[in-house]
Amino acid sequence: MKIIECPRDAMQGIKDFIPTKEKVSFINSLLKVGFDTIDFGSFVSPKAIPQLSDTSHVLAGLDLNTKTKLLAIVANIRGAEDALAYKEVNYLGFPLSLSETFQQRNTKKSTSSAFDEVRFIQEKVLASNRRLVVYLSMGFGNPYGDPYEADYIHQFVGKLGSFGVDIISLADTVGMANPESIEQQLSKLISEFPEIEIGAHLHVTAQSASQKIKAMLDSGCKRIDGAIGGYGGCPMATDNLTGNLNTLDLIDQIGRENLGIDQESLELSKQISDEIFTKYF
Repeated sequence: MKIIECPRDAMQGIKDFIPTKEKVSFINSLLKVGFDTIDFGSFVSPKAIPQLSDTSHVLAGLDLNTKTKLLAIVANIRGAEDALAYKEVNYLGFPLSLSETFQQRNTKKSTSSAFDEVRFIQEKVLASNRRLVVYLSMGFGNPYGDPYEADYIHQFVGKLGSFGVDIISLADTVGMANPESIEQQLSKLISEFPEIEIGAHLHVTAQSASQKIKAMLDSGCKRIDGAIGGYGGCPMATDNLTGNLNTLDLIDQIGRENLGIDQESLELSKQISDEIFTKYF
């Protein structure tokens, strides 16, 4: 099981700027927990996401004496080139929407143009000996009225696979998924695309988390994103943010003894997370 901890997603919608020093302290604590990957920042326009305008400075302060890998989100070719300039970044994450409306809202480009960028970024990533993670947003439903059906999703995954993309995470950007759709969609993708690592990035309510975690695990999904405390959500999606899946709920449901988690570091990370997200809004 790979747990991808996402402080970037937890922090990006906060209006008050979190000082770089505090971000560094938080992410350094997360790096000691034993997560597979930390989604730590993004190389996007500071006008779009001002909270993450200090990503390069945060990176400079990280203690990377760990097996945990780093992932940074990019939204275009320029951002990818910026991210690839830092050898410490192992993965680039690219948001590709199943909704044309949300693709325009999130990255101000058409889905067709986004596919062209994915192909170009994938070539650069491979040449730099890194890996690309494509997040398929609106992966379990579409609140904007655009076409949505299982076959449409499978077309997207197949096309990405033809580019050589081998990590794809289905994202429930606004919390529309139910346990049945989660298990059905993930299990079908995992079965039909065995050469691709299929993951899930859910935004949930506290009340729905347990059943949705069970659905992911029952589907055979081995790559799950979360954020300690369940904070955050996509500021480009709706005015009322739906929080991330709480990593602590995921860990408890899987069983801490099965994950190789450093309990002391996890508790410290929870304390720092609580301090940050009650101080800044």
